Amino acid sequence: MAMIVTRRGLVAGSAALAFPGLATAQEGGWPRRSLRLVIPFPPGGTTDLIGRLLAERLAARLGQPVVVENRGGAGGNIGADAVAKSEPDGYTFLMASIGTASINYAAYGARMPYRPQDLAAVGLVIRVANVLLAAKDVPIRDAAGMIAAAKREPGRLNYGSSGSGGSPHACMELLAAREGIRLQHVPYRGSGPMLTELVAGRIELGMDNIPSALGFIRNGQIRALAVTSRERSAVLPDVPTLHEAGITDFDAVSWFGVQAPAAVPAPVIARMGREIDAVVRDPSWVAKMREFAAEPPRLTPEGGTTPEAFAAFIREEIARWAEVARVSGMAVE
Repeated sequence: MAMIVTRRGLVAGSAALAFPGLATAQEGGWPRRSLRLVIPFPPGGTTDLIGRLLAERLAARLGQPVVVENRGGAGGNIGADAVAKSEPDGYTFLMASIGTASINYAAYGARMPYRPQDLAAVGLVIRVANVLLAAKDVPIRDAAGMIAAAKREPGRLNYGSSGSGGSPHACMELLAAREGIRLQHVPYRGSGPMLTELVAGRIELGMDNIPSALGFIRNGQIRALAVTSRERSAVLPDVPTLHEAGITDFDAVSWFGVQAPAAVPAPVIARMGREIDAVVRDPSWVAKMREFAAEPPRLTPEGGTTPEAFAAFIREEIARWAEVARVSGMAVE
């Protein structure tokens, strides 16, 4: 009987020779020890929040601790690159963001330290809208007012984001391109530092994922001007969409998922993918995520995710944001 050898099988086989620990994962019994989930941003942002909640659920399902490690910097590229280059033994995973898995390839261009093929898709976890923000003492009350102010004084207004190349940065650059305005971008190393500066009034505007900004909005520390999704957010029902503000058909949401080094054995990817799918379809998880305005993956008919579906989704997102970068001129200097 002829043996069919796939490219992934060749890669996994070669990697097993280089990393003996792979043999254990391929032979079954995985996981035999604690796992590591690298979050490529500092504590306090949406990636960190969702990653820690996911780690708890996965630990319960896998019967092994899932240790969270924050490795921020360069729009998430430092942590993502560390995972891409880590030993592919099935014990190190990445809490990927829309930035690290798609936008950054366009924003950083030739300076990207890793390539799409260096990371394997495991599962999409959530989708979440961004929100346009203003410091509470800034006399801008809505998106139309922000656009008008930017047109009166081109290049004077500044805005903060969680970092160059991330979804908030890309959304703001897309908005600026659509409306023909110029804004000063002030990138931070994560949402936490940016929101701290916005609350203090040291920057005028901000763009962030709803979950990390929600508490500050509810406490009246910052003002929400508009959300970037096509529909209003259930947790911010009084905040209009950018589409309602006159920016027709504006719809840009962030997403977060799990990736692994490309040479991790297929059985491990498949098992972790099944566990993530079980978590994201669990009613208690769905209810918890909706508290943060986060929506399920919806990559399968059941509303969940698979490694194959997530891989296809990432390819589509890379192409989409490459076009946005081309149109808007977005690039990390």
